[in-house]
Amino acid sequence: MRAVLALGLLLAFGPAFSFPPQSSPRSAQSSPLPDRETFYRETRANLERSQREQFRFAYKERRTELHTNPFGRLGTGETVAYDVSPDEGGAVVLRRLIERDGQPVTDIKVERVDLRRDQERRGRPRRSSWEDTVDALRLTMDRRETSGGRAVIVVLFEPRPNAKPETREGRLARVFKGSIWVDEVSREVLRVEATAIDDISIGRGLVARLNEGSTATLTRERVDDSTWLPTSLHFTGQGRALLFRKLSVRHAIEWFDYRKVLNPAMQAPAREQ
Repeated sequence: MRAVLALGLLLAFGPAFSFPPQSSPRSAQSSPLPDRETFYRETRANLERSQREQFRFAYKERRTELHTNPFGRLGTGETVAYDVSPDEGGAVVLRRLIERDGQPVTDIKVERVDLRRDQERRGRPRRSSWEDTVDALRLTMDRRETSGGRAVIVVLFEPRPNAKPETREGRLARVFKGSIWVDEVSREVLRVEATAIDDISIGRGLVARLNEGSTATLTRERVDDSTWLPTSLHFTGQGRALLFRKLSVRHAIEWFDYRKVLNPAMQAPAREQ
């Protein structure tokens, strides 16, 4: 899931674009494609702003749970919803379970996730996961389409030959190829569709292995007058758990009810009470 989220934001980091000539038959349009340098610079600026702003928002998250146990059961189960809010300027995230399979849940202790400690446990690579993801992929501005009455630019991505990623996100990214849709006017990423071109190993293949052809789709929408953030992620795959048990995964996450928290450090404690 983290690799696909990285794909959705990789336009913001690193000069990794590879563009064919705009006059190529595949890219022929009634009007020329945008200037690549301007397109890249403006899209990058928008995504960098969204990266900064996302830590100022509280939101609700609904997801299908993934389960695994020593007997080989790995797949999707119940649907749960959380209320999520930032604390300490975005360095801490507070998660409170509010719903299970459509039924309200009360008297659940707030889970406090310290993102700084999480980074320390995983160790710090020499470069960021976003830079690593970009370096693992080759991107091409391909064509213009119309979606929902708006003009969008489609950027294709595929693994870059001989890439040597250092992070988990970068290593996963090179298993995918797909397309990124960018609104031509707003320069915002609308959707990412990715397909696995190789098997995906979980726990070095000892826990599970998802087959080539697994798919993931990420969508982004405008959540206020100027900020665009992720609103859904869907992952579908078939494979085997513990090398011999068949498994089917249909994992979905929705992010909704975004609310800007002007002073997270002061407002978040009220959610714990």
